[in-house]
Amino acid sequence: MMTAEQKQKTADEEADIQIRMNQIKHKVLVLSGKGGVGKSTVAANLAISLAAQGKKVGILDVDIHGPSIPQLLGVTATSADLVHPDGDPSHLMPVSFNDNLSVMSTAFLVEDRDSAIIWRGPMKYGAIKQFLKDIEWGQLDYLIIDSPPGTGDEPLSVAQLVGDGAGAIIVTTPQDLAISDVRRCVTFCRKLALPVLGVVENMSGFVCPKCGETIDIFKSGGGQKMADEMDIPFLSRIPIDPTIVTGGDSGTLHLGRTADTETARAFKTVVDAVIKITEATNEEMPTNNQGDKMKIAIPVTEGKLSAHFGHCEQFALVDVNTEAKTITATEMATPPGHEPGLLPRWLSEKGANMIIAGGMGSRAKGLFEQNNIKVIVGAPTDIPQNIANAYLEGALETGENICDH
Repeated sequence: MMTAEQKQKTADEEADIQIRMNQIKHKVLVLSGKGGVGKSTVAANLAISLAAQGKKVGILDVDIHGPSIPQLLGVTATSADLVHPDGDPSHLMPVSFNDNLSVMSTAFLVEDRDSAIIWRGPMKYGAIKQFLKDIEWGQLDYLIIDSPPGTGDEPLSVAQLVGDGAGAIIVTTPQDLAISDVRRCVTFCRKLALPVLGVVENMSGFVCPKCGETIDIFKSGGGQKMADEMDIPFLSRIPIDPTIVTGGDSGTLHLGRTADTETARAFKTVVDAVIKITEATNEEMPTNNQGDKMKIAIPVTEGKLSAHFGHCEQFALVDVNTEAKTITATEMATPPGHEPGLLPRWLSEKGANMIIAGGMGSRAKGLFEQNNIKVIVGAPTDIPQNIANAYLEGALETGENICDH
């Protein structure tokens, strides 16, 4: 079990990450269910294209075992280049690609490009947490996060830590083998309440540069069919283009030099769709406020309110009508493991817009409020229904917050 000091350190780190992430309007995870589908190429071109439209963009390469973003962009750096001007080792500077785009990758931390990074899950989680907490991105319109294929430690850690304003783009190739893995990737996003911004079908046909005939080397249309079946947006089909391959190998992956090609037009369709979807999401951000309806979360141990929300056995999720001052339903839910930032997100997914607890640290309160969940602390030990009724009647008496530290 974690000691009190370890729990406090974790809470402090969570809060620091949220402060950093709150400076970024949109976080876009580029995911794939399978390797070799061109995910990093899509991520790099997306970042470059957004920057070319005047957006302030960062690209974070969290593919720890196979970082490829630096080579795709032709960017090199060492750990010494990441040192912040203030000399504070807890502050890192990303590497500038141009005025609108900055880059960070584990490749910058390895002196020998041929060295293998042999890390287990906890070390990966710690590195990703450091990237999100310590990098001085500044104010960004977009942070593009290039994740390794699959649904393992890296994408899971990022999805749990980045907070609000995050979404995923899923990259696939058209053949059935890739599509089956992508379906699991969509399910992964849904379980984490991570919105899927759309699907990109990469390597979708090859246009012969001599005769103009299109050859479907890996079939065509599988990604769009899957998107339709799973009710998620389909963004574009990107054909196989030798200039993208040679540009990636040489570190000159800039679509501006091939603006009239079918590939460039396909990428522009992706970028335009991402901007439209994210800006619409920003303007119409859903909240848990439903007029006279509320869902109150109450941490419970042995049937009564727990002294501290993080130590409870279950949460009582109490649906109330504030106008009629009545309880309409009560559900008992067992919380997931107490991982950094997970409870606020989990309760938000459950529809809670208020938590009534005995005690809660100030940083934890901040995380709940960032998830649009109002916090009341110092509530007495009682059964959930009595606490909810007292709140509705304006008679809830609160005392000292026993965990205000």
